[in-house]
Amino acid sequence: MLKKKKVDLRVLRTKKMISEAFVELFGEKGYDQITIQDIADRAMINRATFYLHFKDKNDLLDQIFEFALASFSKILDPSIIQKGNQLQIKKLEAVIAEVFIEIKKNKTFYQVLTESNYINKMKEQVAKHIQVQYQHIFSQLKVTENDFEVPIDFIIEYMTAIFVSTVHWWLMSDSNYPPEQMAHLLIKLVGNGHLTVLGLEVIY
Repeated sequence: MLKKKKVDLRVLRTKKMISEAFVELFGEKGYDQITIQDIADRAMINRATFYLHFKDKNDLLDQIFEFALASFSKILDPSIIQKGNQLQIKKLEAVIAEVFIEIKKNKTFYQVLTESNYINKMKEQVAKHIQVQYQHIFSQLKVTENDFEVPIDFIIEYMTAIFVSTVHWWLMSDSNYPPEQMAHLLIKLVGNGHLTVLGLEVIY
């Protein structure tokens, strides 16, 4: 029987310190102005330690982004909210609330992300993730308008834009809406309109 590789807590702590330092600097001075030395100084490590864990700052940003997407993947499990062609709205609302909670935990990072050129990559990756996770649902849909079939990738792009824009507003405004209330508002806006027009049966 193969033994599981033991996780080195020191490595995890170091990567966490580097990531947190990078996010702080990103918010203060912008991506282009950050140097590896800046990150090392803020994380209280040397440059050699940085390069043990990351190739460069692009690799660091990519890994942080991938970690965020992985967190969403666990939350956005389609089996939780979907049965056949039905979407269970209350469960969907709870799932979206969890996404907002996850974003709130890393608020500074997502503020920076949605204010930078990286927002396009965020939209692209979220759309790709939704398409893969919910492929079996979308394959059942056929949305037409005046005998013209609406492309599924357009629908996904549209819904992704709504979500990312909502997150951006929530992070950048002075709103004190808690994650649960944001999820409720989002469902209120799209539940009976956008989802039903896609041919999905919405149940509460």
